Amino acid sequence: MILTITPNPSLDRTYEVPSLDRGEVVRATGERVDPGGKGVNVSRAVAAAGRRTVAVLPLGGAPGALVADLLDAQGIEVAPVPVAGATRSNIALAETDGVLTKINAPGPELTADERELLLDTVRRQAPGADWIACCGSLPRGLAPSWYADLVARVHAAGVRIALDTSGPALLAALRERPDVVKPNAAELAEAVGRPLVTVGDALKAAEELRGMGARAVLASLGADGQLLVDDDGAWFGTAPVDAVRSNVGAGDSSLAGFLVAGGRGREALVSAVAHGAAAVRLPGSVMPTPGDLDPAAVTVTADVPGDRVLREPVS
Repeated sequence: MILTITPNPSLDRTYEVPSLDRGEVVRATGERVDPGGKGVNVSRAVAAAGRRTVAVLPLGGAPGALVADLLDAQGIEVAPVPVAGATRSNIALAETDGVLTKINAPGPELTADERELLLDTVRRQAPGADWIACCGSLPRGLAPSWYADLVARVHAAGVRIALDTSGPALLAALRERPDVVKPNAAELAEAVGRPLVTVGDALKAAEELRGMGARAVLASLGADGQLLVDDDGAWFGTAPVDAVRSNVGAGDSSLAGFLVAGGRGREALVSAVAHGAAAVRLPGSVMPTPGDLDPAAVTVTADVPGDRVLREPVS
């Protein structure tokens, strides 16, 4: 069982549009409504892979009730934490050329009692979990050190934890040695405080995160592929993608693929890359099923191409 924690979930509306022109009426060609938030997406991808998952998340108001209903319809067990504020609603505009514009609401502010209830719910759900995935931004009311406290509590319970967040929350949590952190290229650059121009730059940054405490780093480099750096060394994985339909949740799908494949080593990286490549071919934040995956198309090498220039350098 994979337990996910999403401190700031959302109700996500994705509109497919031919192009986005400011100040004009834009007519959508497609629309989806999905439960959102990075941990929620991990649970959705785990469920799509046929594995059991439990989603812990604060929920409030009509949007929160709809998120719970949508997750239940997808076969995901929900461990809700009732909060007074309404769950946020986000909007994504996906253009046909693959460009995505997102508008993310701030979400409710959690009270002291709600913060404690969230931690207590995690404690009650943790026994029996193979992995706990803590993902996304922190809502108002949670300090940057909250993830660090959570990692410490989870390790005290003897459970492995994967962390997908950024900024001060990521840096604070590293001292508690999370088992896996999953930054994208921009988050990796932010963490080390310098630009990433090549795959070698990303590799060095990942190694620095390990030096700060991360036991393993799974770094998503967008169209360039993914890096895995752990005690056994470094691997670089790629897969061909003919056309990108939407990259919403692709990184979350990758993390789910990594965890369902054991969360360690080459085969887990193959699964992560296959899940990410499949996700970007699907509309909105639809998560891939086993039939969408093509692990045979994934190439993984321990000979990391350090001189390769990233197609999307991070300044």
